[in-house]
Amino acid sequence: MPFVVFAAPLLSPNALGMVEAIESLPDVHFGVITHDPAEKLPAYLVQSVAHWRVDNVMDPTQLLWAARELGLRYGPIHRLFGAYEQLQVPLAQARAALGLQGLTVAAATNFRDKSRMKDVLRASGIPCARHALARSVQEAEAFGQSSGYPLVVKPPAGAGAQQTFRIENADQLRSALGVVRPNSMQPVLLEEFIIGEEHSLETMSIDGDAVWHSLTHYYPTPLHVLENPWIQWCLVLPREVDDPRYDDIKTAARRALSVLGMTSGLTHMEWFRRRDGSVAISEVAARPPGAQITTLVSRAHDIDFVQAWARLMVFNTFDPPSRRYSAGAAFLRGQGEGRVRAVHGWEQIARAFNGMICDVKLPEIGSERSPSYEGEGYIIVRHRDTAAVEQALSDIVSTMRIELG
Repeated sequence: MPFVVFAAPLLSPNALGMVEAIESLPDVHFGVITHDPAEKLPAYLVQSVAHWRVDNVMDPTQLLWAARELGLRYGPIHRLFGAYEQLQVPLAQARAALGLQGLTVAAATNFRDKSRMKDVLRASGIPCARHALARSVQEAEAFGQSSGYPLVVKPPAGAGAQQTFRIENADQLRSALGVVRPNSMQPVLLEEFIIGEEHSLETMSIDGDAVWHSLTHYYPTPLHVLENPWIQWCLVLPREVDDPRYDDIKTAARRALSVLGMTSGLTHMEWFRRRDGSVAISEVAARPPGAQITTLVSRAHDIDFVQAWARLMVFNTFDPPSRRYSAGAAFLRGQGEGRVRAVHGWEQIARAFNGMICDVKLPEIGSERSPSYEGEGYIIVRHRDTAAVEQALSDIVSTMRIELG
């Protein structure tokens, strides 16, 4: 029976869902390394999961110590992995020290350091956004002059569009740099602002071979959502995942994963379709996607996609499912300030799309405004016709209103 170890800073609902997916696999014994005490595990898992608490799971020294201690108590470790993006390099460092299979330190750094990632992609002729790593105001201003405006400023090791800003002109750039103050130890990443449609592409790989993919469309773009916290946005997973119009990005994605060093696992790629029809890769993460994409994939294929990912990470196997539906998520975000005061329009939506709605998380009255770009709640729908999903999502975000006050 293989002994596998899963690492996560906190046993959040998402992390616990992954723990439960691993626990459901047959003939697997596993442990968890986390900041949280064992009491955060569901009662039925406390006896079956080997738990080890550390003060800082991001510290590779502590991570390695915990893994070694678990190995001494429960037997040789077969796999060591996690889903948190900021943890991928420390995990790779611990795996290297333990002699375990998995993403190498060099590959994990390629995925984690977005500037290095784009250097690798561009050197291989793979289309991506123009960029520069600025260690001073002068370097940043030079990129702005050569690239033109608008442009995007972000941390080199950002995740999920966090701390990402659009800069419209040189004055805004100088103001932003006055706050972040780039230096040799803390540079900033500057990118051209690509005008076009934004999408994601998820890929399952086994031993470096991309064996399955999925696609989503963002309405509107994630950066626009971050800049306007009141906007209720949508994510559509089309049924036509193998349509020839996606052949160019699938080819670019396979090449990108190869040069970045992907081995076995799930990746989340953000990419653009420019107005001239060309594609450009924004960035790639060697982890499961957020924004309910794993749920959308589960609903579109009638599978437990988190469990499928866990099986891949533990046994290095994946049976590509057939896509039966299109699926989509409408994210409900509050308008105004304060706590959730009222939820308007749900009864109308529930009647109109009763046969399509498969998951609902309505905002709770009295709850605080969520700091997440997912907002206060969401509604997930599915249908065999992608156009029907798109129309349902449009009706949901135009009808539902979350009142804060």
